[in-house]
Amino acid sequence: MIPTTNWLTDLNVFAVNRLPAHSDHRYYETMDEAKSAAPMKLRHSLNGDWKFHYAVNPDNRPEDFYKLDFNVSGWGNITVPGHIQLQGYGQPQYVNTMYPWDGHNEIRPPEIPTDHNPVGSYVKTFTVPANMEKKPVYISFQGVESAFYVWLNGEFVGYSEDSFTPAEFELTAFLTEGENKLAVEVYQRSTGSWLEDQDFWRFSGIFRDVYLYTVPEIHVADLHVRPELDATFSKGTLTADLKLRGSGSSSVMAELFNQNGEMVAFANVEEADDQCSFTMNIDKPELWSAERPYLYQLYVQLFNEAGQLVEVVPQKLGFRRFELVDKVMRLNGERIVFKGVNRHEFNPRSGRAITKEDMLWDIKTLKRHNINAVRTSHYPNQSYWYELCDEYGVYVIDEMNLETHGSWQKMGAVEPSWNVPGNKPEWQDIVMDRAISMVERDKNHPSILIWSCGNESYAGEVIQNVSNYFRSTDPSRLVHYEGVFHNRDYNATSDIESRMYAKPVDIEKYLTENPEKPYISCEYMHAMGNSLGGMYKYTDLEQKYPMYQGGFIWDYIDQSLYKKDRYGHQYLAYGGDFGDRPTDYGFCTNGIVYANRELSPKMQEVKFLYQDFKLRPNQTGVTVKNESLFSNTDAFELEYVLFLEGREVYRNRLSASVAPQSEGRFEFALPKDIAAESGEYCVQTSLKLKESTLWAEAGYEIAFGQFVYQVGAKEEAPVKGELRVAHGDVNIGVHGRDFTVMFSKAVGSLVSLNYAGREMIALPPAPLFWRATTDNDRGYSQSFHSGLWYAASLARKCVDFQVEESSSQVRVAFTYQFSINSEIEVKTVYTVYPDGNVQVKSAYKGAENLPQLPIFAVSFKVPADYNQLEWYAMGPEENYSDRAMGARLGIFKNQVTDNLSSYVMPQESGNRTGVRRVSVTNENGRGLRISSVGKPLECNFSPYTAFELENAQHVYELPNVHYTVVTVAGRQMGVGGDDSWGAPVHEEHLIKANENIEFEFMIQRV
Repeated sequence: MIPTTNWLTDLNVFAVNRLPAHSDHRYYETMDEAKSAAPMKLRHSLNGDWKFHYAVNPDNRPEDFYKLDFNVSGWGNITVPGHIQLQGYGQPQYVNTMYPWDGHNEIRPPEIPTDHNPVGSYVKTFTVPANMEKKPVYISFQGVESAFYVWLNGEFVGYSEDSFTPAEFELTAFLTEGENKLAVEVYQRSTGSWLEDQDFWRFSGIFRDVYLYTVPEIHVADLHVRPELDATFSKGTLTADLKLRGSGSSSVMAELFNQNGEMVAFANVEEADDQCSFTMNIDKPELWSAERPYLYQLYVQLFNEAGQLVEVVPQKLGFRRFELVDKVMRLNGERIVFKGVNRHEFNPRSGRAITKEDMLWDIKTLKRHNINAVRTSHYPNQSYWYELCDEYGVYVIDEMNLETHGSWQKMGAVEPSWNVPGNKPEWQDIVMDRAISMVERDKNHPSILIWSCGNESYAGEVIQNVSNYFRSTDPSRLVHYEGVFHNRDYNATSDIESRMYAKPVDIEKYLTENPEKPYISCEYMHAMGNSLGGMYKYTDLEQKYPMYQGGFIWDYIDQSLYKKDRYGHQYLAYGGDFGDRPTDYGFCTNGIVYANRELSPKMQEVKFLYQDFKLRPNQTGVTVKNESLFSNTDAFELEYVLFLEGREVYRNRLSASVAPQSEGRFEFALPKDIAAESGEYCVQTSLKLKESTLWAEAGYEIAFGQFVYQVGAKEEAPVKGELRVAHGDVNIGVHGRDFTVMFSKAVGSLVSLNYAGREMIALPPAPLFWRATTDNDRGYSQSFHSGLWYAASLARKCVDFQVEESSSQVRVAFTYQFSINSEIEVKTVYTVYPDGNVQVKSAYKGAENLPQLPIFAVSFKVPADYNQLEWYAMGPEENYSDRAMGARLGIFKNQVTDNLSSYVMPQESGNRTGVRRVSVTNENGRGLRISSVGKPLECNFSPYTAFELENAQHVYELPNVHYTVVTVAGRQMGVGGDDSWGAPVHEEHLIKANENIEFEFMIQRV
């Protein structure tokens, strides 16, 4: 067969000489090796340095590079696995829905660009390992994007498309003694590219493992284990189907072991054919779930005609039953709620070529934050990820590698006139191949509950046929596909009503109108930048509607890549930063985890709202509601702590055993009169692990709840002392024993707070109505709708100035008007006391026909040396009115720079709600304290003003730090998150311009 580049656009050619897809099991030659789970001796890795040539298009490629006499010694090197565009060749490109050639090439499927179709020519030499000599030898490519040809020693071996499932070929006939030349030609664009329009960076290359492998004389080529349960969940049946390859007759012996190493079942097949099966019965098996991921270990042993052991296949498996019962998804008989997240495979240095260490960090992070489910958006992941989900306990929607978003949705409008695959039969085989490859590889993983037909590819007969394939091949799982939302003619494609970014009111509408299918949000809470506001509105539905079965946050990790600015400083870059056009810019930064695998502040809210255990304390005890399906709370210690004004006064633990799907009440053993002192008390309760697990150490907190109450009233001691007022022509100076507070009639504000010779005011206080635009604000076009508040924050006119003096205080009031509207007014009143305290009251008088306010605050600057913060507020992470459920009241410390959260595009961040007091001090402990007067405040201490943040598109564009910017707010609007392209913040978290607002706070020296 002579390979041709015509295959790149031929819908009928997507696999040439590729071996049939099969299960991802391991195999060994001895039982000891199998039990030790050692690296397979029958595999030989080809990862590492390969010789490499890059061409911008096929015309410029070295066409004969695969030939034995073609010299590649002068070529550069590239690392496998890895992306071409992250190793100095070409450039990465980020686009979301449009195809990457949009605006460059006017083409339609299955055409591909000819002028820009980067070609990577790879060469690797190897010698056949000794243990593979005189045996069949195969090669496995675990992931190559998007199409590739393979030659060995100048002979054509095969061709494959589908970037995210393995492609394997037999090499035996092409091998020679000594050195062998392996040549791989990788194309970025192919017919497969029309099917791979996912929301991600567009890379190419060999980005997953490559290895040689051989097999024993008799080999399990494919294994399908089917652990099933009866209707009582007390009797298990394990059926295993084997496809054998090799010569001679064989026998099979299978042993099943529990986690204690005890054999619980045994089976024999005396004369095994090419296809054989065995069955085992297990009485009262331990069941697998994300809460209790119990895995049995199966060993399948193959013996040759002489009775010699030739192969051992170890296979972990879990008994579980997942089904639809009365329109509700149930796992082992219990209604399941997916507390999920969408996850791209991503690393900021290596893109989708992620490591086992990355995956281990990810699985532990999911478990530590109560995330019980993951959708492999939008392609099959590395096999190791499914092994971790099996072992650690995470439910999986396994999604095939299919997205054709740009073929049917343009700038948000549904326009499927040339949608693929649609009802086009010529696309059936290439699409079905992707489904088969996924199912055959992943079928043995108990963590996979649902097969997904891909993402955002509209609907039609081709995808519906895929759905039917899933059901006929594997009735133990359900089928998911969201795209039928746009074309109900193909509603049968999905067993589940799945939607993206539906508002809570729309979800409730569906659930209250006699729904036919259980509901999930396959994507919700678009976590772009400072987001995830209002998530509680979704999780509140979990216990309200049985057919509401959760959702998957978009998404887990920011897709941003390390790059250096012009001065050599490293930063995290987004679309467009590499000169890539077209691009969708920062739309790749939607993670609850930053690209460098640091937690974002949004995770605080996720962990709380995804809790299986709800703790509702009051003054005397706590009610524990156990919403888990299979876990008793006796695996945790229940700790309760009593705080007075943020200071701990009592701590104790109690034993709390609450069965799944029930609740219990537990009383505290508090000392008598523990709360006799007046003040604000807070009871915080938490469940902490008694014993260490795979994912957390003993003592790790998995759930918390708090209750705040007031005892008595604060009694403020009268302030004694004298004040001297100096009336200047321009300034009014209020002087105490060792301080001066000065107000300027010219400036129209407080201009000096001088305590014992230390000047605290670097820029005078002024009304602030604008916050640095968040990604969600940008999607809503807040700058367009509410931009006049930006102008109002930059300039004001002081129209009235008043001074009132008494023996114990001096009041100075400024009244401001604004050019944006003649009716609005802000009055700020400063009251100076003899001890140097300054009480500030700011009042806004609203007006009609004005847009919503982002914030109403007083903002000023202090010198940057004052950068140490101690809060008594809701925290410890940033929080907003619509993202404060996971925050707790307490005393927290951080630095001003910590409040600049690591969102890739600078924006509003670092806010705290419920602020009772916060101190900003220098390293010597000197500075200011801001305290609420009456109602708690919202506060932010940042190294930058809202305007500096507003005008920076990258962190490196921000200026050097010269000040600490203090922002004290009566209210700030929520951050929203229903989506990032137009969804407003929910009504109750907005600030209406026609309402009057006022707040008060006290400035004190520290």
